[in-house]
Amino acid sequence: MAGKPNKKIPNDIKSLARSFSEVSIQTLGGIARNGKSEASRVAASIALLDRGWGRPQQDQTHEIKGEIKVTLRKMLSDDGDE
Repeated sequence: MAGKPNKKIPNDIKSLARSFSEVSIQTLGGIARNGKSEASRVAASIALLDRGWGRPQQDQTHEIKGEIKVTLRKMLSDDGDE
């Protein structure tokens, strides 16, 4: 769906997908242990790690030409405390 705006996934679809969590993890675990190819075992292992620990942070670097302006503002609470 490249190029399409991100749409919120309806809760009923999320709930349905989440209901398959246990069987999906068991299936991935089986593939990680007994997959027919190294590629399938690696893919299953990565999927398990991503679900268990989250995906690694992706550092992004960009080269920017020209001037960069940064504005910092200190926000105070209604009672004036910092």
